[in-house]
Amino acid sequence: MKKDELVQAIADSAGLEKADANRALDAVVEVITSTVASGERLQVPGLGTFEPRERNAREGRNPQTGETIQIAATTTPGFKAATAFKNAVAGS
Repeated sequence: MKKDELVQAIADSAGLEKADANRALDAVVEVITSTVASGERLQVPGLGTFEPRERNAREGRNPQTGETIQIAATTTPGFKAATAFKNAVAGS
């Protein structure tokens, strides 16, 4: 499903105009992004938890040359699905 299809599905489900549904979706994505970027967790009951995850610095290899390189520590976004979401996807 592409964004336009998601916006239409939200509009149909919530009884909104398509433009309003698009603004609502953009706002949700913006809030999730800014919350996780600031280092906080965000829980959406029935969907899951968005959170920042720390990756330690480590050694890696350049696949072309085989040379050992240092990979810096970084923070990445993580998502853990809620049980209800997992069950819905699994079909139970």
